[in-house]
Amino acid sequence: IFSKASASLEDVGESSSETDEDEQPLHRQEGSTDLSAEYWGIQKLAKYVKGGDPTATVIALCSMRDFNLSEETCQLAIKDTGCLEVLINLLDTEEIKCQTGSLKVLKEISQNILIRHAIADLGGLEIMVKILDSPDTDLKCLAAETIANVARFKRARKTVRQHGGIKRLVELLESISVGSSYQAKDIETARCGALALWSLSKSSKNKKAIRKAGGIPLLARWLKCSHTDILIPIVGTLQECASEPSYRLAVRTEGMIEDLVKNLSSEHEELQMHCASAIFKCAEDEETRDLVRKHEGLQPLSVLLDNTENKQLLAAATGAIWKCAISRENVLKFQEYKTIETLVTLLTDQPEEVLINVIGALGECCQEEENRGTIRRCGGIAPLVKLLTETNPALLVNVNKAVGGCAMEPENMSIIDSLDGVRLLWSLLKNPNPDVQASAAWALCPCVENAKNSGEMVRSFVGGLELIVNLLKSKDKEVLTSVCAAIANIAKDQENLAVMTDHGVVPLLSKLANTNNNKLRHHLAEAIAHCCMWGNNRVAFGETKAVAPLARYLKAKDPLVHRATALALYQLSEDPNNCVIMHENGVVKLLLAMVGSTDEALQEAAAGCIANIRRLALATEKAKYG
Repeated sequence: IFSKASASLEDVGESSSETDEDEQPLHRQEGSTDLSAEYWGIQKLAKYVKGGDPTATVIALCSMRDFNLSEETCQLAIKDTGCLEVLINLLDTEEIKCQTGSLKVLKEISQNILIRHAIADLGGLEIMVKILDSPDTDLKCLAAETIANVARFKRARKTVRQHGGIKRLVELLESISVGSSYQAKDIETARCGALALWSLSKSSKNKKAIRKAGGIPLLARWLKCSHTDILIPIVGTLQECASEPSYRLAVRTEGMIEDLVKNLSSEHEELQMHCASAIFKCAEDEETRDLVRKHEGLQPLSVLLDNTENKQLLAAATGAIWKCAISRENVLKFQEYKTIETLVTLLTDQPEEVLINVIGALGECCQEEENRGTIRRCGGIAPLVKLLTETNPALLVNVNKAVGGCAMEPENMSIIDSLDGVRLLWSLLKNPNPDVQASAAWALCPCVENAKNSGEMVRSFVGGLELIVNLLKSKDKEVLTSVCAAIANIAKDQENLAVMTDHGVVPLLSKLANTNNNKLRHHLAEAIAHCCMWGNNRVAFGETKAVAPLARYLKAKDPLVHRATALALYQLSEDPNNCVIMHENGVVKLLLAMVGSTDEALQEAAAGCIANIRRLALATEKAKYG
């Protein structure tokens, strides 16, 4: 038995996030000691394959194909009798019949994981790549199909690339006569080439090589063909490559979205799945989301949700719906198609890969007010809250966002609270994953804002305030930003602000003030503004050097930063020492410009701050000159 070759250092970065199909341990099925009649039959033929003249060899190869080569017994018989080496040597001859006979056998038996590794170890891939230059089309097709089977593990994919196989395989897609209808021969050649490229495209280096070899326009051209046989490997390759931004751009600009949408309504579930999967990856980009809507792809995606038995198709369709729902116009369409109601039915008894996408989609949809009510009426809140106890970080990030989205409505909030949802969110702040921490902190903001007796609720979590204040020591920008936003909400309650002050919230917020990140500046300034309302905190912010950096925020280009900063400076300006620092840092001129703002909160805060600075200046002058 061939042991699995360990990946060399060069293989790092070789395969993309896809799991290797051949990463299972290699073993022979038990019971293969009872060698069947097929095993002995193949052993007899092996003598002729090995020792005969070309004619005898060809006859023996044809006879070999009368056995069921998809059975493991037959596959291993060929390997055990040393026939595999001979089959590979036959590829290196000039005899086309021997090469063809050998490839027909290799194509069948390379379905076996042990044999795939053995073919690679015996140098079979290098010879098959050479055969791709043959003038004989049938031979090239057989070689490409066999490469498609063998290249299911990392080392094999690398070998094909290093020996120039990708360029030759892309050339097989060129066999399309421009302007003519698709010829059966062309379709078959391209199908074999696409099958091999599909296996190879699991490696990120190969994705680049396919692009450099001019593969993208050819994939786009074949996508217009209506034959499922060719479409499955073409779309399979495309969706595999769509993890690369350059491919996503091409899918958008070469008009491929229209064809992907068209095939969502195919009768073949495998083709539907690959099309949905390609849309899932490409709809990260806003323009693509708009194109899916424009080409009327949102309804067929919604229809695919009825295929609850085919979990791979369901995962692809829910993924595409999730990413498309990032655009508001698409959410309005989903409302029309009652997609949200269907998604809620998929919150239970689904595999994790489906759940992640369903909840991701609901999280986007509940940014629209109407859908928060829909989720509640369909009974979606309880299953969402229940999922807060899961462990998968990708799932938790999406659940947090969906629960937070639902909590924007007070009626939903009371259900979330009654199910202990807020405590579950709070405990996720302890999760080691920063994305989970940040999404939990964001979700807590609407919870704290909309809960009845919110101050008391927060105090009921033992150690909860200390936990959230200590997250201000995180190194992750998104965690810091979301925690500042949560603290700004929590600090509206005096008792809770007093507890956070005892836990050192002031110096920790001040320490963050020198940031250039506008999103963090916005929420940090809000947190500072609300934390000024207790005891000596205004003075403490001045002493911990938060005032001068805040003054610089007024030069930022972001109006949200201006508003939060003006509010913070207005609160801080109640302390005379802070006014002096503000004056020295030139805030008066910047705030004067903001007094004319159309944003009333900004206008008032700017005016209030200037008034405080002015009042202090007058008092100082009066003291000086009497």
